[in-house]
Amino acid sequence: MKSFYLLLLLCFATNLSAQNQLTIPPETDARLYDIAEAPSPARIEQDIRTLVGFGTRNTLSDTTSATKGIGAARRWMHAEFEKISAACDGCLEVSYQYHLVPAEGNRRIPEDTYIVNVVAIQKGTQNPNRYVIMSGDIDSRISSSTDATGDSPGANDNASGLAGTIEAARVLTQYSFPNSIVYVGLSGEEQGLFGGKGMAAKAKEDGWDIIGILNNDMIGNIHGIDGVIDNTTFRVFSEPTPITDDERMRIWHRFYGGEVDGPSRQIARYVDKMTDTYMTNLDAIMIYRLDRFGRGGHHKPFNDEGFPGVRIMETHENYNRQHQDLREENGIKYGDVIEGVNFEYAAKLTGVNAITLAGLAWSPPTPTNVMIGGAVQPSTKLKWDKIDSPNIAGYKVYWRDTTSPVWQHSRFVGDVTEATLKNIVIDNFLFGVASVSKDGNESVVVFPTSLIPRRR
Repeated sequence: MKSFYLLLLLCFATNLSAQNQLTIPPETDARLYDIAEAPSPARIEQDIRTLVGFGTRNTLSDTTSATKGIGAARRWMHAEFEKISAACDGCLEVSYQYHLVPAEGNRRIPEDTYIVNVVAIQKGTQNPNRYVIMSGDIDSRISSSTDATGDSPGANDNASGLAGTIEAARVLTQYSFPNSIVYVGLSGEEQGLFGGKGMAAKAKEDGWDIIGILNNDMIGNIHGIDGVIDNTTFRVFSEPTPITDDERMRIWHRFYGGEVDGPSRQIARYVDKMTDTYMTNLDAIMIYRLDRFGRGGHHKPFNDEGFPGVRIMETHENYNRQHQDLREENGIKYGDVIEGVNFEYAAKLTGVNAITLAGLAWSPPTPTNVMIGGAVQPSTKLKWDKIDSPNIAGYKVYWRDTTSPVWQHSRFVGDVTEATLKNIVIDNFLFGVASVSKDGNESVVVFPTSLIPRRR
């Protein structure tokens, strides 16, 4: 009888130990290595050449011709999405998105004009209203933004980003995801970001839960105006905090940090991390700015509505090939022609987008109500609300030096709702929390925005 009780006690202790043992998810997802390599330079070249062949894609150009103008370009893109959908048994919802922009008050719109986006949605299996978006711009321009007839090939700006978006759809529709992915060609960018404004307003009206938008604008040039030839880096532009932050959040940032830790900046860090993990001979350069100096891109309208988003583009621009009439002056060739695009580089940046889209589309929802405490204490404590997701493995706590642009340290803490980092002093670091799926894919990091209530 005594031996029986000893055996029972041993079994109980073993079960208790197994329950307390932390099951750590994998650090990488093998599927993402395949996705990183999947984009085809040849297919991207073919698509860019097709887009260039429409002569001009100016927003104000011909909409009825079968071969020339923006109308022909967007119908071709719609047809390409339909082909991709047919290959995956109808996994894409393909549509046009229209909205009318009046001429009054818009100096680059001389007459009332319909702005038309081409949208393809790969619906998520578990969270269909959670979206991660990749965009490129359909339209092109030369020196005059209202020249609707002049030859405007727009090979790099922005057939490269548009071709990358189509190619990402070809790659990712071979997989299924719990969250939805949107591939979109936005119009009216050169007239004032009108395609993005229309889509962002519609997404807000429809209550879309947008994880983030990856705006791709010029991803094919490696010969910079500065004389540098570089196919090993690219830039990620992001705003520091949302424009929708209220006075409470401004006070929080002043006293507790987070001035460079808004959701868009976390998307940029996510892109950087995914590139470091899954890409070869390629580095993301995070630019702490909404966009290039004094300029704008199609992620901005989403940011204006409070949605996180970034711009992905080449590191070294060539201004002789942007917004220029095709000509040669003093031995310098001007114009955005096909010869200025490096298709292998465009494919690599498409790969960056594809792994970022996939990682976010496979990730659980982000932690909510993330709180922090630890003033005048030797340790830092974080708390958050539990996520209701069948695929969640648990949560990872991140921290970094206050001057570091990227997260330096992390610790998987399990499927819990709080964690204490012993002997890590809250004054010296910045902190965040991400949710982690069973296959190792993570949400973006969430910066704490409230204090853990003190016990009385």
